[in-house]
Amino acid sequence: MEVLHVAGVEMQLTAAVSFLTVLQEESVSIHTYSHSFLHIILQNLEHRDAGVSNAWLETLLAVIEALPKETLRHEILNPLVSKAQLSQTIQSRLVSCKIMGKLANKFEAHIIKRDILPLVKTLCHDVEYEVRTCMCRQLEHIAQGVGSELTKTVVLPELVELSRDEGSSVRLAAFETLVNLLDMFDSDDRGQTVLPLVKSFCEKSFKSDESILVSLSFHLGKLCNGLYGIFTPEQHLRFLEFYKKLSTLGLQQENGHSDNQLQLQTLEQEKKYISVRKNCAYNFPAMIVFVDPKNFNLELYSIFFCLCHDPEVPVRYTMAVSFYEVAKLLNSGVYTIHKELVTLLQDESLEVLDALVGHLPEILELMTNGGENSGSESKLLSIPDLIPALTTAEQRAATSLKWRTHEKLLQKYACLPHIISSDQIYYRFLHRMLTIILTNNVLPVQKAAARTLCVYLRYNRKQEQRHEVIQKLIEQLGQGKSYWNRLRFLDTCEFIMELFSKSFFCKYFFLPVLELTHDPVANVRMKLCYLLPKVKSTLKIPTDKHLLQQLELCIRKLLCQEKDKDVLTIVKRTVLELDRMEISVDAFQKRFYENDLLDQEKERQEQLLLEMEQLEKEKQQNDGRSTNINDKMFEKKRRDSKTSSVLAKSITLSVPGTSSGTSAGKEKKSKLVRSQSFSTQALHPKYSNIDKCPNKTSATGYTSSVSGMGKSCMLSFSDDSFRTRSTGNSGNAAFSSSSSSRNMFNSSDQKNGGNKESQSRRMSIKHRKSNS
Repeated sequence: MEVLHVAGVEMQLTAAVSFLTVLQEESVSIHTYSHSFLHIILQNLEHRDAGVSNAWLETLLAVIEALPKETLRHEILNPLVSKAQLSQTIQSRLVSCKIMGKLANKFEAHIIKRDILPLVKTLCHDVEYEVRTCMCRQLEHIAQGVGSELTKTVVLPELVELSRDEGSSVRLAAFETLVNLLDMFDSDDRGQTVLPLVKSFCEKSFKSDESILVSLSFHLGKLCNGLYGIFTPEQHLRFLEFYKKLSTLGLQQENGHSDNQLQLQTLEQEKKYISVRKNCAYNFPAMIVFVDPKNFNLELYSIFFCLCHDPEVPVRYTMAVSFYEVAKLLNSGVYTIHKELVTLLQDESLEVLDALVGHLPEILELMTNGGENSGSESKLLSIPDLIPALTTAEQRAATSLKWRTHEKLLQKYACLPHIISSDQIYYRFLHRMLTIILTNNVLPVQKAAARTLCVYLRYNRKQEQRHEVIQKLIEQLGQGKSYWNRLRFLDTCEFIMELFSKSFFCKYFFLPVLELTHDPVANVRMKLCYLLPKVKSTLKIPTDKHLLQQLELCIRKLLCQEKDKDVLTIVKRTVLELDRMEISVDAFQKRFYENDLLDQEKERQEQLLLEMEQLEKEKQQNDGRSTNINDKMFEKKRRDSKTSSVLAKSITLSVPGTSSGTSAGKEKKSKLVRSQSFSTQALHPKYSNIDKCPNKTSATGYTSSVSGMGKSCMLSFSDDSFRTRSTGNSGNAAFSSSSSSRNMFNSSDQKNGGNKESQSRRMSIKHRKSNS
């Protein structure tokens, strides 16, 4: 600090930052700081280098927030009187303006009136326009410190005078300060003082004072709504027309000249006009409030159309950002802007698409649910050309180098099951997600596509389609030739466990996941080891006892046969974690209550999809002859399928296996048993014998999908006892997600075990007889 007054620029800047850091980190007490550091900061405020001076000023303004009033009065406020005099340098007076703006919030109103306001008036009439501009911008802080009464009598007259200043920067500062202080003025001040000033600014902005045009367009929405209560109908219409004129400024064709100077001026003017139209796009939601959403179609739709089709990207980008706000304001009239939504989705600029996608789920939900009578059958009718626009947007994002936009787009597309029909998603989006997982080279994009695919699978209403997708996931990912695909299969299984019930995962994916314990690539086995605790958490005892035994057998074989040191280390760590885990049982337990309840809700919703599919088939078979009871039941199932998975405490779940079912429920269940059968293309050929097995309805509503522990379905272990048990079950176990189907596997094991024991006893008797 002793050599700081002769130090160079770099050392001065470093010292200013260091002093600020000491204050922010509270390295010393505020008393010590003011005694040791404050006078050094004040000494360097008028450094000859503007950058150094600004650095020390920023440090001082931060210090003012922490210093006590007495220190501020003696060390800063009292010397400020001399520093603000006209005899001081411009830099000194500029610094004084900013310090006074900061001090205005630290003292009481009477102190500000006595000590600060005289200096403010002096600096507002300074001979240099830079000082007047700086002081004008600090009047907002001064007004907040002195209150509304002094603002009306002292600050407002100064603003009026500064708004007529000869310097354009001063007039601009006065206008912006006036807008920011609008809330502090009463209706009389707004009508008699502010409104005439604003009208004067608007009139001059096109004629003699274009410098204020950009700022005026930026604050116009705030002005119109702030002065709304005092507008006459004529004034209301005049400001609306002024906004419309600004929204198309520069789009009209003008007669050009060949002169280079005129071309240069035209270029600069064009940049200004683009900024004006961009500000109009920013203010569009505020203007909807100004004209009332009911009058949107008549008053503002043409401007909305022009802004969404503006030739400049910044304008369209701003419209895309504010599109959600516009949709919310229009409410039931949101259908009027569906064409512009399609236009922005197909915009050639990815920046525009990225801005629109941020609120795409909310926008689409408003579009489809804006009308009271919109049902699932009329979803597509409400947004024509939506699906082509969505597919075009995704393909354009996929072919670009901006993978983050592509990732964001795929994440937002997970909302589509609530927007369009299940068949449309299946044929236009679901297979595209699988293609992205298989072909894209960016990991975040692949994961986003995998999760969205799982969401589509979750809400798919047709068993045949669901099982085809499951088959492809197992074939092309889980058993794919590329280890990268097998890694993505494990990622997909994580999403399956997140979105589906435990029984669904165990039914379709438990065994394919365990098969990867024999993967030739160490990275795949390593990732599987990390996933095993989550896999184990999907099991329920005693229903899944046989699956738990297979999991334990896989772990034992990894411990015995794993040769990769890194994988073996993770296996040992995973074993310890698995040993500490508690497995949930079929019955509810207190420590698993919330998770079990959520899982039950997932099972219930999955069952509802099956029942809805059956009811839809029955309605189609009846050709419109279904009774009112079936119609009501169909609509009830449709409503139930849309309910959230968040459970209320009072919800009553249909727990499988209970004796509380009515006779009607049994009849419906028997219908489902007859109808729930899988197509021959449901799963991988390894599990193709499911069609040869009789269908058995599970307690959770699932039907047979994977062959029970058939020889071709089992893991290829070398354990003889394991192979014997699995072979013996190949013809009679139908692997279902229900507890009855899994218990059937256990009972078949016991029968086979009994047959083996009886055969061994017969062999021993025959052996004794032959020996005798």
